[in-house]
Formats: sequence, C-alpha cells, structure tokens
Amino acid sequence: MSETKQPGRDVLLDIYRIATLIKTADDRFIELIKAGQIASPYYSPRGQELIPAAISVSLKPSDYVVTTYRGIHDQLAKGIPLKPFVAELFGRATGTCKGKGGPMHVTHVASGLPVTTGIVGAGLPIANGLAWASQLKGTDQVTVVNFGDGASNIGAFHEALNLAAVWKLPVIFVCQNNGYAEHTKYEYGTGAATIADRGLAYGIPGVEVDGNDAVAMWQAASTAIARARAGDGPTLLEANTFRFRGHLMGDDSHYIPKEEMAAAIAADPLPRFRAWLIEEGHASDGQLSDIEATNVAAFEEAVEFGLASPYPDVSELDKDVVAEGAQA
Repeated sequence: MSETKQPGRDVLLDIYRIATLIKTADDRFIELIKAGQIASPYYSPRGQELIPAAISVSLKPSDYVVTTYRGIHDQLAKGIPLKPFVAELFGRATGTCKGKGGPMHVTHVASGLPVTTGIVGAGLPIANGLAWASQLKGTDQVTVVNFGDGASNIGAFHEALNLAAVWKLPVIFVCQNNGYAEHTKYEYGTGAATIADRGLAYGIPGVEVDGNDAVAMWQAASTAIARARAGDGPTLLEANTFRFRGHLMGDDSHYIPKEEMAAAIAADPLPRFRAWLIEEGHASDGQLSDIEATNVAAFEEAVEFGLASPYPDVSELDKDVVAEGAQA
C-alpha cells in the first residue's frame, strides 16, 4: 500500500464496508438464482469490488455515476437504498424502476445513478451529457462513468474522450480492466499496451492504477475527482483488476487459463485489504466482523422485502414509455 496521501481511518473503513456489501450482494444474488427463487440475467463483478468502493467515498450525493450491465458494485457504492435496489433485481413492483429494468437497467436518480446501460460503451456519451449539464448550470457536480476494457475499442469511447477534452467536461472515465472483454483476452483484441495510454491522444491525463489496491485506487480517484470539480477537465483512469466469475451466469470461464484464475483468486483483494487494515491498526478483527455482519443482516432484510413484493401489474406495460402528457 502506498504511504503518500493516505485516506483516514473512517474513509478506509467506509471503503471496506461498501466493498464487503458488494460481495455479500453478489454471493447472495447468485445463490438465489441457482436456487430458482428468482430468474434473471446476471453479470458478476466479483473481484472488482474495491474500485467503486474507493471511488465513491470521494463523491457527493449530487454527483453522477453511469455504469453498465456488470454494475451492481457501482450501483451499491453510489448508495442506492437496499430494499428498492434488491426489489428491482428481483423484477418486483417496489423496485427502483418498478421491476421493469432489472439488474441490467437499474436507475435511481435520487442517489445520483441516472442510468445503467445494457450496450457496451453506451454510457460514455451519456456521461458527457450529464457532465455538460453540470457545467452549463455552474454546479461543481462531477460524473463518473464505468466501463470494461472491451468498450475502449468502440467508437463511442473515442468520441466521448475527444469531446470531453475539447469542452473540459467534469467527467472521470473509469475503465475497470478485468483482462477479458466477454471471452476475449485483452491482448487478443487491443493493440495499445494500456488503456491509460489512450488519454494522451486526446490531451487528457491517462492514469493506470492497481484497482485491487484500495489506497492506490482512492488516491487516483480522489485526484481525478478534485481535478474535474475544479474545472480542469476529464481524466481517464484504468483500474486493473480481475473477474473471478464468468462473463455471465452459466459461463464456466474455460477460456481463462486455470493457473491465471487460481493466482487471481489467491490474491483476492478483499481479504488482503482486510488483513492490511488489521496490520496497520485501523481496525480489529472484531470490528471488521461487525461490519460484515451488519451488511449481511441489511441485505437479508432487503431480500425478504424483495421476495414479498408483488410483480408489476400488466397495466404497467404501456407506462413509462413516454413522459406523462406527451404525444405518443
């Protein structure tokens, strides 16, 4: 862990709380799908928990986060209330989108998460729009947009970075580089040595960071957020990490060499961060266990709420398609 610009104890414990809540949610959601209690598409972020946890502690409630279908870690980190969040994952009427979005389209504007996109790379231009709106209104809001390494190879990535650079938009582009775009290893689909290098082409900082190091991730994110908030424009962050589970449910990750997967799991960032917190005297084993138990209890309460909630009525089919009072 880096010794420069260290976050305080409270920040570190908040990062741990958020990261372990994400793991709790991921594990439990997969259990429920496998048990047949819910039916849903699902893209696990297991292994990538520290990235949004370390970013979110530097964000304000009024800041925006845009994410993609592998996004429950980004959504939870932004602070979406658990009960409507889980109900939405379950497709229930009490969910954030009345059960009509599901895990691939979670939205909760009140928490600063206006959109989850189901299309690779589609969130980057949307993030620019949100950042431009903030700029026009003269607020100090920033926008964080999360995407995978595969999204850096589509046109929207390059167009978004270029426009953000020209207009000095308050946006942070966060590439959660887990090494595989769906089933394709990074070097089989990307010619650049790093995603961060691509920032140079647009005249913006490109920063490569270990996304599995909570302190390093916090340092890089807090610097980029402060820069955007001060009006100095966008930053491209490449957070290197690893995906412990397949691209989606049912994917056995056969395309990932067994030794590569084993090494990544052996270096799981969550227990490593937990051990570091204890070693450095930031918390005791008991204090961290209490955080974990609180997360489990809160998530189980949300699961009970979600399972007890009704499905959307058929009358909802033609609602929320256009704004109320608008011409169809």
